[in-house]
Amino acid sequence: MNQEYFMSVAIAEAKKGDAPYGAVMVKDNQVVALAHNTVARDCDPSAHAEINVIRRLANQINNFSLEGYSIYTTGEPCPMCAAACVWSGVSEIIYGVSIADLIAINQSQINISCEEVIAKSFSNIRVTKGVLRQECLKLFT
Repeated sequence: MNQEYFMSVAIAEAKKGDAPYGAVMVKDNQVVALAHNTVARDCDPSAHAEINVIRRLANQINNFSLEGYSIYTTGEPCPMCAAACVWSGVSEIIYGVSIADLIAINQSQINISCEEVIAKSFSNIRVTKGVLRQECLKLFT
């Protein structure tokens, strides 16, 4: 399994949601949790794919610490989701399209990168950008 494979799983998950965002948690080269955006369905403005997958996995393992897990997301985590990644302790964020990419195609975003949020935190989360970027961009067209 490689980063492209896990991102393709996130892309497939994104297609199930209210908006084209999908998230996948991976540990030891295995998908352990999936989620998509459910903001409209749940009438919950915090129900972004990343928040949903963090909640799902923490419940599944009965632990709020997700240290050692990697999160794959079709879109760069917004400041809320980046902060959730910090608080949950995920070790790595891998995303497809950036906040800047999304702004360029008129998607509503808060223009603060996940790296800025991480830099101002107590955490040292690795970030990998642009995995299957074009495929992720196609979700928004």
